[in-house]
Amino acid sequence: MKFNRNVVLSTAVVLSIGLFNAHVFAQGSSVKGSSVKSAARSMQANTDQPPALIDPNIQRREINESDIDTEDLEIGIFGGFIAIEDFESSAVVGVSLAYHINENLFLEARYAQATAGQTSFEKLSGGAPFLTEEERDYTYYNLSLGYNINGETFFTDNVVFNSDIYFTLGAGSTKFGGDERFTISAGAGYRLLLTDFWALKVDVRDHVFSSDIIGVEKDVHNIAITLSTTFFF
Repeated sequence: MKFNRNVVLSTAVVLSIGLFNAHVFAQGSSVKGSSVKSAARSMQANTDQPPALIDPNIQRREINESDIDTEDLEIGIFGGFIAIEDFESSAVVGVSLAYHINENLFLEARYAQATAGQTSFEKLSGGAPFLTEEERDYTYYNLSLGYNINGETFFTDNVVFNSDIYFTLGAGSTKFGGDERFTISAGAGYRLLLTDFWALKVDVRDHVFSSDIIGVEKDVHNIAITLSTTFFF
């Protein structure tokens, strides 16, 4: 059997081209499959993120704190000691009434009583006393302007109270030694609000007036340290 040479050559070329295309297609499929697998691995890696170092979902602890009542008037009683210059320290008791203009400013009126002791000269000399028993009665009243610095006091992590540090400056009158004298007062204190209407206060105040009881005219300082309980209404 005789074959036409041109036919044989054409058949060989066609087979070669077919084999080449099949090889290229197989390589393309392999590369495409590898790319898909790499992309899948990358997506999986992106989804496996490490945990956050800081958890934003923090559980808040509950704190109950007392606020000043919405009422502006504060009434109280107080007691303590007063050091009357040139005389002994004596017990002092009194009452107070305050009007809170805002959370920082307030006006306060005070009235208190004490009984002066003896001077050191009276004790050492044994002579006639400077004052009669009635003249030893020490009473004062004054009106002061106060300023609060608001804050908080923590007793434990879960027990917290509102509190204030306050300063006062005022004027009034002191009756002592059979005479009544104009008095300047200044002081500072600490207020602890136990509830929204009840507070405890401790303060120190100096009452200054001019006196000549011991025979020399001078300005005397009478320092009172008191503890108060007050109520808002």
